[in-house]
Amino acid sequence: MQLSGKRVLVTGASQGIGAEAAFRFAAHGAHVDLVARSAELLDLQVKRITEFGGSAKAHVADLADAAQIRTLAEAVDTPDVLVNNAGVGRWLFLDECTQDDLTTMTAVPFMAAMLLTREFLGAMRSRGSGWIVTVNSPVSRLPIPGAVGYQSARWALRGLTASLRLDLRGTGVGVSEVVPGKVSSEYFANNPGAEERIPAIARLIPTVTPERVAVAIVDAVRKERAEHLFPWQLKAFELSGRLLPGLTSYLTWKTGTRR
Repeated sequence: MQLSGKRVLVTGASQGIGAEAAFRFAAHGAHVDLVARSAELLDLQVKRITEFGGSAKAHVADLADAAQIRTLAEAVDTPDVLVNNAGVGRWLFLDECTQDDLTTMTAVPFMAAMLLTREFLGAMRSRGSGWIVTVNSPVSRLPIPGAVGYQSARWALRGLTASLRLDLRGTGVGVSEVVPGKVSSEYFANNPGAEERIPAIARLIPTVTPERVAVAIVDAVRKERAEHLFPWQLKAFELSGRLLPGLTSYLTWKTGTRR
């Protein structure tokens, strides 16, 4: 897809992966709608884009709230590209989670992506064009101990992406899933204790930057790529999980968090 002149909506765009993806889409000539909860951080990103010469607009919305998703959809034109990047969640054992924890982790990223995509899907299908990107976590491929709510939502997001890809085949609307390894974003600072729960074996996968993930997201749209897992060590672990599931599961458990 050629991005110049296209409209791109990016969720979770106030910082990290979303902010970098928005900037890179704008650098390719797209108008970008940035969505997040923080007006102040969104304004900083819009300023960064416009000072560079790009076109961007901020939209404050809490995507855990279905009513706010509906209001957002009414406020923006149907995008040519929708990037479902927003995500929250703590790495906890199930009995460590409150009901609110589990509700929140289900609401974003999974329900947010499903409801927001639904809002635009009819218009995309009628138009016969569009692209939907899901930014997912490596735990959607390789389960780890001690993060049951978070990774359940990520597996659900994977299922949503795969289902959409089949449903939209032949319609002119494409679907990409971008799955990076550990990202040097604000997630681990905002969720103390999560980093310590990464299994030792998974620490063999190099950390990637938000800028690197943004490149992958934009490339997935430009090249109309269905799936992109990176770096190569993550792809190797994913392949190992399919070919040697018992061994991979054992090593993840053995080197992971236990009680």
